[in-house]
Amino acid sequence: MRILITCLCVLIVTSSFAPEKKISIQKREAQRAFAYLNSARANPVKVMRDLGVRFDVNAVSKRPLRWNKKLARAAENRAKDMARRDYFEHTTPEGIGPNHFIQQAGYTLNPDWLKKRSANNFESIAANQQSAVDGIKAFIRGAGSPGYMHRKHVLGMDSWNGSLNDIGIGFVRVSSGSRYKTYLCVLIAKHDWK
Repeated sequence: MRILITCLCVLIVTSSFAPEKKISIQKREAQRAFAYLNSARANPVKVMRDLGVRFDVNAVSKRPLRWNKKLARAAENRAKDMARRDYFEHTTPEGIGPNHFIQQAGYTLNPDWLKKRSANNFESIAANQQSAVDGIKAFIRGAGSPGYMHRKHVLGMDSWNGSLNDIGIGFVRVSSGSRYKTYLCVLIAKHDWK
């Protein structure tokens, strides 16, 4: 029994001195990604040519997105949380989705979008991208079903995604201790059904 207690004490003491992950928020990267995405929406033919992909350029929303500080804060917090706790999902390990984090950041959503705890109507995420712009490019290149959904989201390529007008981007770098070196969270949202 004494050995067991000693081992537990050693574990508690050593784990309390474990180095904290160094996570840095890259606000300039987020702003570059924001500018790139608006330019991609304004000139999808050029982006399609530059990235070597094909998609319906007529479906791309020409409406420029507006930077929103509350969404940016929510996106940064989501990216930091994934880095800190070493997961990569649209929901936290507790099953909480992006809609709730957006609401918590002070960006008011339609109550119907908060009924389901794991709800995600507004988020695209990427990991291990060299830059936030590279993450946006990966969304636009999107191969397969999940990739196509990200492309539709960031380029506003259907009636729902085309109606979203506010954006916040969070991009973080992690020095060590996480599966990925970078985490990108893009939140494009609106307040109501209108």
